[in-house]
Amino acid sequence: MQDRPLIGVTTYLATARWGVWEEPAVLLPAAYPALVRAAGGLAVMLPPDGPEAAPAVAARLDALVVSGGPDVDPALYGARRHPRTGPAVPERDRWEAALLRAALAAGLPLLGICRGMQLLNVVCGGTLLQHLPEAVGHEGHCPSTGAYARHLVLPVPGTTVAGLLPEPAVEVPTYHHQAVDRLGAGLRVAARAADGTVEALEGDGPGFVLGVQWHPEQGTDVRLVHALVRAAAGSR
Repeated sequence: MQDRPLIGVTTYLATARWGVWEEPAVLLPAAYPALVRAAGGLAVMLPPDGPEAAPAVAARLDALVVSGGPDVDPALYGARRHPRTGPAVPERDRWEAALLRAALAAGLPLLGICRGMQLLNVVCGGTLLQHLPEAVGHEGHCPSTGAYARHLVLPVPGTTVAGLLPEPAVEVPTYHHQAVDRLGAGLRVAARAADGTVEALEGDGPGFVLGVQWHPEQGTDVRLVHALVRAAAGSR
């Protein structure tokens, strides 16, 4: 157990109810640490903290996972709020943006999932589509509230994602209404949906930098997280 890489996973910040209590809480769906364990890592939760703490936290980790969650504040990429954009969670935006910057600066292997990929793109100077159905003309990426859908993604030949997922198309769990618009610096598109939506990003330099729009923790395919854990073990 001591040899397993330590993988930090960011958390939600929300009001929660348990027993007789209803209080502000830091939350993480159990599927995230279960996925990390299945891939051979040790998961540790990273609740929001002051951005100044991010470099010290990153220095103690072997890899970082930025989890899914609410919409990124459009002010972070200089856009007006769309009527369908959800409420901002500034504490989480500031913390996760700082963690991503610290991880990128340190060469720490990282994986952004759904919101995590979107925030990675924003941190690198990119922008987001605030309501994807307006761009693609359908609700297939999030057809019903509170239920994951599934659709095919097409890895881009020659990318790391294509090497890890060599099938021409891979069915993935999906739940999002926003997506990457303008690509951030130092990133390249690694997979798309059939409608053209960017479904994966990766760094165009050395190191393991990956973002996926889908939710691997809601499926049984651990290949991407296996790759993260291998990169974490190799970077110690």
